[in-house]
Amino acid sequence: MEITREAGLSVWRQIQQIIEIEIREKLYVPGTRLPTEADLAKRFQVNRHTVRRALSRLEERGLLRTEQGRGTFVQEAVIDYKVASRTRFSENLTKQHRAPNRTLLAAMDMPAPTEVARALRIRRGAPIVYLLTTGEADGRRISVSAHYFPKPRFDGIAELVAETRSISTAIKRLGIDEFTRETTRVLARMPTTEDARQLEMPRNRPMLVTEGINVDANGTRIEFSVSRFCSDWVQIVVEP
Repeated sequence: MEITREAGLSVWRQIQQIIEIEIREKLYVPGTRLPTEADLAKRFQVNRHTVRRALSRLEERGLLRTEQGRGTFVQEAVIDYKVASRTRFSENLTKQHRAPNRTLLAAMDMPAPTEVARALRIRRGAPIVYLLTTGEADGRRISVSAHYFPKPRFDGIAELVAETRSISTAIKRLGIDEFTRETTRVLARMPTTEDARQLEMPRNRPMLVTEGINVDANGTRIEFSVSRFCSDWVQIVVEP
């Protein structure tokens, strides 16, 4: 398809429509990387600013996504991340025929900051274990999570998460067979530079944040977590 400069429709919008048709007709399937702006400008015989405007509009419509340093891709189906009384990362993804994975980025013992102490109902400065993990679906990073556990009950959890690649399995290995989600708070905010780097997402797209508190069978708070999700990939579904 070619653009027509006398068509009464702006050139950038014609480019947008052509690429949209090509996506709909599967010339570019979900996950495919589009040609570069320079290549598209050469194809349509326009400047890169005109191409950039067309691609930006397609991204606003949810048809494309941009990954910093990698390029522009056709958007895949969004993952429904279900939050309920029993929320498990791997189970959430497996039920949607996705391959889950959890990677431990950092671990350390530290005194509990005020917010964490309040969430875990322990004194401020009490010893806790801090873990930073990523969550992946089909090999693509969709979340970065901070987990806080009270000591000494969770001594050794970092090694277990590194071994099992699962928070739930690690908790079970420490003798807690069942735990449930007591509260979840969901909010949206713009990513910081570090958020965008860790989630491999653009700075101009909002991310989703969940703050969760898990309790054991006796109602004792065992974990406070803060998870950041790339909104291009995930939508939060709250279930009773």
